[in-house]
Amino acid sequence: METTHPETYDGRQDHIPGLKTPEIESFTNVYEGKDYTIDFTVPEFTAVCPKTGLPDFGVIYVSYIPTKRCIELKSFKEYILSYRNVGIFHEFLVNKIMEDLIQAVEPKYLKVIGDYNARGGIKTIVTREYSKD
Repeated sequence: METTHPETYDGRQDHIPGLKTPEIESFTNVYEGKDYTIDFTVPEFTAVCPKTGLPDFGVIYVSYIPTKRCIELKSFKEYILSYRNVGIFHEFLVNKIMEDLIQAVEPKYLKVIGDYNARGGIKTIVTREYSKD
C-alpha cells in the first residue's frame, strides 16, 4: 500500500537562511585573547508553527567564547523578539540564530540550543555547535 503525503513542507522554508532580522550589535572585547565563556538564556522564546500557525514555546540557550567582539544583549533581545510571528521549524531557527551570531561576532566557540515545550506529545531539543579552530 502506497502512502501519499498530500501536503509537503518542501520549499516552504527555503527563505529562512536569508530571512531579514534586526542587527545583532556587539561591543569590543577588552579581554581579547583570554578564553572565557559567556552564557545566556532566553526563557520565554516564541515563534509560530509553520503548519498550524499556533505559537511554539521554548527556551533558547547560547554559550560562546568571544574573540574581538561580544554580543550586545539589548539588540539580541530585539533580534529574538523578531521571531514572535515567524513560521519556522525548530531545526531552522537554531541554525539561523547560529549563523547570525557567527556573522555578528565571529566567536571562537558557539553553542545554540533550542529546547522546546512538548507539542503533540513530542519534545524537541535542537543543538548546534561551532568552533573556529
